[in-house]
Amino acid sequence: MAELPEHVQKNRTAWDGFASDYVEPGESSWRKPEPVWGIFSIPESELSIFPSNLSGLDTIELGCGTAYVSAWMARRGAHPVGIDNSPVQLETARRLQSEHGLAFPLHLGNAESTPFADASFDLAISEYGASIWCDPYKWIPEAARLLRPGGELIFMCNGLQVMLCTGSDGEDPVSTILERPLFGMHRFEWADGSVEFHLPHGEWIRLLRENGFEIEDLIEVQTPADALTRYPYVNAEWAHQWPAEEVWKARKQR
Repeated sequence: MAELPEHVQKNRTAWDGFASDYVEPGESSWRKPEPVWGIFSIPESELSIFPSNLSGLDTIELGCGTAYVSAWMARRGAHPVGIDNSPVQLETARRLQSEHGLAFPLHLGNAESTPFADASFDLAISEYGASIWCDPYKWIPEAARLLRPGGELIFMCNGLQVMLCTGSDGEDPVSTILERPLFGMHRFEWADGSVEFHLPHGEWIRLLRENGFEIEDLIEVQTPADALTRYPYVNAEWAHQWPAEEVWKARKQR
């Protein structure tokens, strides 16, 4: 196997360490009859992230973690494949597959460079997977390669305002003032050894268009004022005023 890029190796080490904190949330998400999204668990009925009909679609979850998104798609008739960088996360995903009697392929690998053939999928999706842990200048072209003409790309990530109002160490809660410049946003290195990637909206638009995508929607999520989250960096009061999360939808041009 080719040597992993430096940031991919750092994130594999980090996520193998984080994985134990995501076992219970993964178990809970697998049990839910309706998908809930993001750090505030907003229902699919409110966000409409999935296509209206998943039946028969070949789907790829880029950075699947415990693979609950793929499980939700499988229950709606899709044929999912998951890929993740963390062996420990995938151990949990495989256990949950067995417990729920739901089988689909799970691969250990880097979502920036996958082993799948060109035009293999109808839908590529990422909820805080490749969408923040992979370099967008690598994983967006890879997603374009994997999708058939007319295929859809959907990804959820931190809102732009969250990243602009997060301090350089990433350890304090998000503030109500700008803590960093917008220009030059790309790579974020944190004290825990992990590496994230975030872009300004203009850069996302250019990158998606350069890779043959037509942007169909940008959902800037407004969190209900009484929502709860287990993540300490942002609360519902903040996220009710500014989008803590955003969802991009784009379609590969025919």
